[in-house]
Amino acid sequence: MLKRFFILCSGADRVLLSNCSEGEQTKYVGIGATVFFTAVMAFLASAYALFTVFDNPYYATVFGIVWALLIFNLDRFIVSTIRKRDNFRTELLQASPRIVLAIIIAIVISKPLEIKIFEKEINTVLLKEKNAMAIANKNQVSDYFKNDINKNQAEIDSIKSTLQAKEKEVANLYQAYITEAEGTTGTKKMGKGPIYKEKREAHDLALRQLDSLRITSSKIISEKESRAKNLQADLDKKIGDTKPVIDNFDGLMARINALNELPFLPSFFIMLLFLAIETSPIIAKMLSPKGEYDFKLEDNEAALKVNLEQHNYQRRLQKETDAAIYDTIYQDIKSEKELYDYKKKSAIELLKLQSDHYVEKQKGSM
Repeated sequence: MLKRFFILCSGADRVLLSNCSEGEQTKYVGIGATVFFTAVMAFLASAYALFTVFDNPYYATVFGIVWALLIFNLDRFIVSTIRKRDNFRTELLQASPRIVLAIIIAIVISKPLEIKIFEKEINTVLLKEKNAMAIANKNQVSDYFKNDINKNQAEIDSIKSTLQAKEKEVANLYQAYITEAEGTTGTKKMGKGPIYKEKREAHDLALRQLDSLRITSSKIISEKESRAKNLQADLDKKIGDTKPVIDNFDGLMARINALNELPFLPSFFIMLLFLAIETSPIIAKMLSPKGEYDFKLEDNEAALKVNLEQHNYQRRLQKETDAAIYDTIYQDIKSEKELYDYKKKSAIELLKLQSDHYVEKQKGSM
């Protein structure tokens, strides 16, 4: 059962191959197995590649099956159409389109498995990139809110500075009227004289202004601090909104770019391995010696070619003979008077009908 399946995979004529030796059948079983396992590898690679894109095992499985069937059919067709002609250059030229396609396919399907093989190293590279992106994003968002935050803080600092200056002024006025009463400064007279009263009134006025300024400043500072909290909350929210985008930065393209950051040689050898796998059905067919099956197939094709040439030659002779016979027949008919009179009568009737029709048409247009 397995032998018949692999012979089917090889694209060989089962009826013709069944009449060959056991060794010849084993050769084509090996070629068919190579075609089959190449399709299996194509399924694994393509399914994993699509899984990294959509993260859906069902889509990945369906696409992997379709891709594997495509590769299987293509390999089977190429292997079955390569003929052993005792000329390696001719066979290589015949297989060259498939070899070029194999190189492209090997590069495409090797990348997903390389990503899986070097997953830990790629995760390390992606982590560094995510951290760098997070820092850059935070700086960018901070720069966006920086003007509003700095302006708001500057206004708060300005109000606090004005309040502190007023408090200092009140403290100085307080010190002035106290020392005036003690007689240590000013008029140097102890007691509450006119100068003391003036200084006391100036202090009381400044104190009332300070109390009013404190009430007004407290309200404004409260509003500014509330706005500062809102700006900081908006900044944190903006950073939080972009965090999932950065965390999800691990798709197929990101991983391929991260893979390119790793040493080139390991990836190159894996790609060569897949190239060998992709071209193995063709190489197996080209390297296999011309055997009994090839001779029988060549004999059948030659017999069919001779048969077709004979049929074509007979058709050409029949055509030439019929043409010569009909030429002779029509040449003899040409001199028959009865046929001439009949043709003349028919021509006269046709001319009369054409003339009558023309007259009627002219009358209708007048």
